[in-house]
Amino acid sequence: MRESRRSRGIIAIATSALALGSLALAAAPAQALGCAVGNVPNPALIGVQYNLSALECEVGQPIVVTYANGATASLPTFNGAGNSVVASWTPNVVGAASLSIGGNATPTTIQQVPTSSVVNAPNTAQVGVATKITVTVQSQSPSTYPPTGTVTVKDGQGNVIQKMGLTNGPGAGQAYAYWWFTAPSTGNYVFQATYSGDANASGSTSAQDIMYASPSGNTITLTAPGTLTVGVPTTLTATLVPANIQGSVGFTYNGQPISASVPIVNGVATFNWTPTAPGAATLGANYMTNGGASGSTTDKVNIVAGPVQSDVITLTQPGFGPWAPNGTYSLPSGTSTTLTASSLAGAPVTLTETGPCQINGLTITVPAGGGQCNIQAKSPGGNGYAPVTYGFTVNAGLGQQTATIAAPLSGKVNKGRTIILEAPGQSDTNAGQNINWSITKGKGSVCKLVYPNDGSVNLKMSGKGKCTVKGFAPGIPNQWAPYQVMRTYHT
Repeated sequence: MRESRRSRGIIAIATSALALGSLALAAAPAQALGCAVGNVPNPALIGVQYNLSALECEVGQPIVVTYANGATASLPTFNGAGNSVVASWTPNVVGAASLSIGGNATPTTIQQVPTSSVVNAPNTAQVGVATKITVTVQSQSPSTYPPTGTVTVKDGQGNVIQKMGLTNGPGAGQAYAYWWFTAPSTGNYVFQATYSGDANASGSTSAQDIMYASPSGNTITLTAPGTLTVGVPTTLTATLVPANIQGSVGFTYNGQPISASVPIVNGVATFNWTPTAPGAATLGANYMTNGGASGSTTDKVNIVAGPVQSDVITLTQPGFGPWAPNGTYSLPSGTSTTLTASSLAGAPVTLTETGPCQINGLTITVPAGGGQCNIQAKSPGGNGYAPVTYGFTVNAGLGQQTATIAAPLSGKVNKGRTIILEAPGQSDTNAGQNINWSITKGKGSVCKLVYPNDGSVNLKMSGKGKCTVKGFAPGIPNQWAPYQVMRTYHT
């Protein structure tokens, strides 16, 4: 059967439509409608490299990053596993951002990278010699961003020592600064660094670092007088850093041992030594820790022969003046007095006593009950001076008795009123003395004493007029003064 011309036209149109549909499909990009950036961190940190991926996206089509400040960056993509593409991204602007591919955008937020600061000073330094101290600021790994800005270094009291700008360091994500510090005297020096932060890195503060400055500049320092005298004891002191070192120290004279092992306590070991021969000499101190570490130092001294001169102590009472050796002095009972002391040898002066007084350093506390104290002031000598001991006598003034009583203050009262002078249990003074009550005016006609069975003392206002009553406790010879209290009542 022959096809009609109209039928052949319909078939041709349909075939053309199919062909055009095939061409349209062939021209479409080889990517799914859901092509978007994956593995986007939120939040992201400055200086950290992130690996991004996207499925069903064309290779060669870049991932476009748009930052908060309007800047953009194109990240080239490469073949990944399966039908994915991959790219590397290192954020460098803080704030909101988006990553887009194939018309689809994924938002994220970029944050400052945290930092840590470290100040590094050597454990020991030599007095008067410049020592290099370094501050290092490190971005949190794995960020490679080198912090910029300034660091401020303060001492243990919060005083600013140094302010410095940072330089890129040798390590990834690292910056540093340094200065030269000269210790003016022996002692501990504390350093703490604070990083100010910048637009991309947060600030941070280091832990404190402690450096000990010594004359030798060593971990161990030996301290002894520059001049010693034959026959005069002297104290040799070895100081170690850090102070928590555990171990012992041995002292030497011209290389020969003069002591057994002396334990290190809080970083210090001491030994009392008496030179036996004059001349130039070398004293030494050698330490060994419990962990097996060791070290040593030496100190050159000059030892001179006699004659030995006794040391001279100056003991001074504030507001009074110096005390003379073997002198007798008075201090108020129940009080504490702090003296000042010095010696020609420059040695510390110590006080001891026999008697009722108490000694704490250079403070003398006299008991409230009085008494006599025998004080001894001692100097170990040194620097050419021999040890010396002075004696002093301290007499305490009479103590003042006090008591808690119920008697109200003097004044007007109603006739017939009973006044409690002394409640039960209030009969003694602080010296243990009983209070005796008596009427000195108005006895019988105005008032009379009443003694209930509970141990109290009462005053009965029985008449019109004035009544004066006295409470009295006797003193204790050489210890307590008498106690007396007066009250006058009128009706």
